[in-house]
Amino acid sequence: MDAAADRSHVALTADGLGRLFDDRWAVRGVSFAVHRGEVLGLLGPNGAGKTTTVRMLTALIRPSEGTATVDGFDVRDQPEAVRGRVGILTETPGLYDKLSATANLDFFGRLYGLEPGIRTQRIEHYLRLFSLWDRRDDVAGTFSKGMKQKLAIARALLHDPSVVFLDEPTAALDPEAAFIVREAIETLRHVGRTIVLATHNLDEADRLCDRIAFVRGGLLRIDSPAALRGDVGGRGLTLRLRDAVAADQLEAVRGVPGVRDADAADGALHVRTDKPEAVAPAVVRALVACGADILELRPERPTLERIYFEVMGVTPGADALEDHV
Repeated sequence: MDAAADRSHVALTADGLGRLFDDRWAVRGVSFAVHRGEVLGLLGPNGAGKTTTVRMLTALIRPSEGTATVDGFDVRDQPEAVRGRVGILTETPGLYDKLSATANLDFFGRLYGLEPGIRTQRIEHYLRLFSLWDRRDDVAGTFSKGMKQKLAIARALLHDPSVVFLDEPTAALDPEAAFIVREAIETLRHVGRTIVLATHNLDEADRLCDRIAFVRGGLLRIDSPAALRGDVGGRGLTLRLRDAVAADQLEAVRGVPGVRDADAADGALHVRTDKPEAVAPAVVRALVACGADILELRPERPTLERIYFEVMGVTPGADALEDHV
C-alpha cells in the first residue's frame, strides 16, 4: 500500500503529544495512529492523563508540544476543522431534560448546521439504532441514566464525525445503566465507527477495544488484547480431577514436552506452559495413563487486570494517584 492510500485509512494520528499545566506535565510523548473503523481504548488510573489527551485530540485545548490530526486536519493549526470532525461524549450527558429526545437531537442538529431533511433522517436513524424510537416524544428528564447516555451518544453522532470520543462514558452509572451504554458502544463498533474510548474499566476495554493504549503520564504500551496477553507469562491449564492429584500423576504431567511446571493446589492441577492448547492432549493422555479421571480442563490466560498492573508497574493498594488532569 502506498503512503497516500495508507493515510486514507487513518482517521487520527498523535505524534509526541504533550500538555504542560504550569510546571507539571499532565501527559507527554503520546504517539499513535487510529485506523478507520477501529476502537482504541485509552486505559489508565484516574489522573493518568486520559482526559487531557482526549481534549488535545479534539482541539479543545492546545498541546504544549507535539501535534495530532483528525482526517488530516491539524489540531494546532486547524482546530475548527478538527472540532467539526469529532463527536464527544463525557460521563455527564448534558441534555435538556425538559425537551423530548427528538427535540434534543433537533436542537443540536441545528447547532451542527445540518439541513432540515438530513436532521430528520439522522434523528430517526440514531433513535432507532439505540432503541429509543418508541420514546422519541418523551422528555429526556424521564429517561434512565443509561437511556440518557445513549441519547447523548446519538447527539455526538448526528453530524457524522470521523472519530467519536467517549470519555469515561459509564463511570457514574449503576450496573444496569452501564450495561445499556456498553451495548450501545458495541452497536457502534459493529457498524464500523472509529472510536477512542477513555476508561479505567478493565472489562469494558477488554470487551470493546481492538487495541488498548496504556496511559500514565505518557503512552506506556499499545497493542491488541490478544497480543498483550501473549507477551505476559502465566498461561497454562487448570484441570479438575475426580480424586486428589497423586504424586505419579503430577510427575507424569511435568514430563510432558512443553510443560514448564505443574502443581496441585485448591483441589485442582495447575499446569504452566506457553502453549496450553498444544500440550493439552498430551497432558490428558499422561493423566489417563496414570488412572486419573478428568472432570474438567480449562485453558488459562492472563487477565487484563494482571496485564494492567504489569504495564503500569504498580502494586494494588499502593497507588494513590488522584484525578486532577
